[in-house]
Amino acid sequence: MIANGRVVIVGGCGHVGLPLGLAFADAGLPVLLYDINADAVALVGNGQMPFVEKGADEVLARVLAKGNLTMTCDPTLVSDVEHVVVVIGTPVDEHLNPDPAAVVQAIELMIDHLRDGQHLVMRSTVYPGVTALVERLLARHSLAIDVSFCPERIAEGKALEELHSLPQIVSGRTPEAVRRASELFGWLTDKTIPLEVEEAELAKLFTNTWRYIKFAAANQLYMIANDYGADFERIRAAMSEDYPRAADIPGAGFAAGPCLLKDTMQLAAFNRNNFMLGHASMLVNEGLPDYVVDQITAAHDLSTMTVGLLGMAFKGESDDIRSSLSYKLKRLLQLKAARVLCTDPYVTLDDQLEPLDRVLEQADLLVVGAPHDLYRSLAPQVPVIDIWNVIPTGESP
Repeated sequence: MIANGRVVIVGGCGHVGLPLGLAFADAGLPVLLYDINADAVALVGNGQMPFVEKGADEVLARVLAKGNLTMTCDPTLVSDVEHVVVVIGTPVDEHLNPDPAAVVQAIELMIDHLRDGQHLVMRSTVYPGVTALVERLLARHSLAIDVSFCPERIAEGKALEELHSLPQIVSGRTPEAVRRASELFGWLTDKTIPLEVEEAELAKLFTNTWRYIKFAAANQLYMIANDYGADFERIRAAMSEDYPRAADIPGAGFAAGPCLLKDTMQLAAFNRNNFMLGHASMLVNEGLPDYVVDQITAAHDLSTMTVGLLGMAFKGESDDIRSSLSYKLKRLLQLKAARVLCTDPYVTLDDQLEPLDRVLEQADLLVVGAPHDLYRSLAPQVPVIDIWNVIPTGESP
């Protein structure tokens, strides 16, 4: 058994891998970030985060100074570590069908650099049964490697806090795999929760699907209240005040990002597309931008108006635009309005964004796409459509 304690994060400069690598390195483990994105590797090596993550800049500087963190694009270095943590998840195609072979193919590309006695940890969301596919791949190559599935559970933007505060689910086919996974994640948290491998795979999908369904329920209730002329946020506040059974009802807003819809559709595919609740949730959440635009056009003649769209990230205080419904909202508004100007204080991967001051100066109407805290202090002199309830003068569409 390789037992040098070293950790490599495969996909280590991404939104899941980098915070995990920083947390392990800050806890004292020697960590190697392996990533094929040379630009991201260079950024991290120079002490710069490639994306926004609360508290990460300070941790990155600290672990680089201590020498606990290194990074590479060279897959041969994977051979020298004990724990190989893979954060590549199962993608879905344009038809929302999962590709369970994607993770296996990614591991197959580095199969020549894996060694007997290592511990392979599957970390990101996978289609149920993918861990078993990886085990069979290793067996075909006669590799004696312990395999664990330990799903990541953090919310983007809170990773470095939640990696320490939340218990970690660990699973493996053998007691030794579970032991090694528990010891590894014991560097971050005092509590690990063991499950069977397929139970752990489903636990991750169930978690994201449950959140997606809850958001859909809130969004559907929001639309019902809004169509009736009632204030959903006031109703929600009254429902939840000192009343535990309604305390978890979320506010209305765009349920987007790279995980929730994808994982709900993975679960649907796993259940032979017999998942009416999941599909209904997709119709509600994906239909919310259409609802907002329909309500706006019923009250305003957008054909002569410049619309300012505030926030393009998929969530507040983030620079991540993956699967952001703000972009769907933008496309729908462009079909109706004379002009659409977009802004975001964090997003850097969109060269068509405008400064906030220019948007505020030129817009005849504002729509909040992402609930960044910056917008809470605004006092616009034009109508504001704000399903998030971020701007005090905002209104429902």
